[in-house]
Amino acid sequence: MLTKENKRVVIKIGSSSLTSMHGEISRRKLEKLVDEVVRLKDDGHEVLLVSSGAVAAGYRKLGCLTRPSTLPEKQAAASIGQGLLMESYSDLFLSHGYMDSQILITRSDFSDENRYNNARNTINVLLERGIIPIVNENDTITIDRLKFGDNDTLSAKVAGLVDADKLIILSDIDGLYDADPRKDKDAKLLDRVHEITPEIEDAAGDPGSDVGTGGMKSKIDAFKIAMASGINSFLGKAGTENIVYDAVYHNATGTYFESKPENENLDQKKQWIAFNSGPEGEVIIDHRAKESIVEMKNSLLPMNVHHVKGRFKSGSVVRIHDLNGEEIGLGVVNYSSEKLKEMISLTEPELESYEKAAVERKDFVCHLEVSMPVGV
Repeated sequence: MLTKENKRVVIKIGSSSLTSMHGEISRRKLEKLVDEVVRLKDDGHEVLLVSSGAVAAGYRKLGCLTRPSTLPEKQAAASIGQGLLMESYSDLFLSHGYMDSQILITRSDFSDENRYNNARNTINVLLERGIIPIVNENDTITIDRLKFGDNDTLSAKVAGLVDADKLIILSDIDGLYDADPRKDKDAKLLDRVHEITPEIEDAAGDPGSDVGTGGMKSKIDAFKIAMASGINSFLGKAGTENIVYDAVYHNATGTYFESKPENENLDQKKQWIAFNSGPEGEVIIDHRAKESIVEMKNSLLPMNVHHVKGRFKSGSVVRIHDLNGEEIGLGVVNYSSEKLKEMISLTEPELESYEKAAVERKDFVCHLEVSMPVGV
């Protein structure tokens, strides 16, 4: 049981921060990370790792001289590298008296609400029993359309999944700058960020390493998810001494991402709707219905549905658009697409026999209320 002083911390570390210049697992880098995690565990914190490195650790064992570019080669490399990576983690954590576990997931595990809840329950048991879960995308079997895209996004979604207090993303750069420091010698490190502005997004550059897959843009998207979920986050350089330990205690050099106190934080249900569900259709509403659901925060009534696109069942997540085609948000529908289409032709007195709203306001996430990364 965590005390008020102790935190549930999710740490994401990238491939370039775990491997040597030759692409092999760096024992020295792993030992540094594990030592800092152990210090946090000794202090009473719960820690979960989102670790890259499986493909980078395995591709040379596969016989490749450079990181593979084809999906089958990447997956084959990951099948070798996952075992090597976990063996190294386990040896190091056991030497300090701690047990770790491996969690391999795909995007579909998050898009299905039952599997999402099962994953949360499993990880909660591990954390509460003092185990250190090590999460990674199942690169050996995942196809592109089911991938998270990068472990930055995955770490933010995992942090929301487990109600983390802190998300720490370690990279090969020591924080977020107001410009690309590789191109602008006058770029300044931002100490605190309370809002992801268009200017911050414009400053996000391309990937900084040919070993990893995520650049600053993916990290900004991850921090959007974390901030919308009410999770304070930190970005810092993996090689800095005591970076993880100091970040938890707000003593590290880097960038802290902390949403404003007045901002609305998404609960577990809305986090799943916003960041993990797979919308299965569209519901189009007119401007009066838009005003009612967005500004007045009312539920969407069947009589206010103007048009329906796609095929979906009751309980599915759909995109809600206005007549101009602008997406307003995402919501869980209480009726199938066939039933909603039938209801559109009914008169108002006939619709009164339907007690449920088309979309309950508690099951609706408005884009104006939370800045959501595109395509998550």
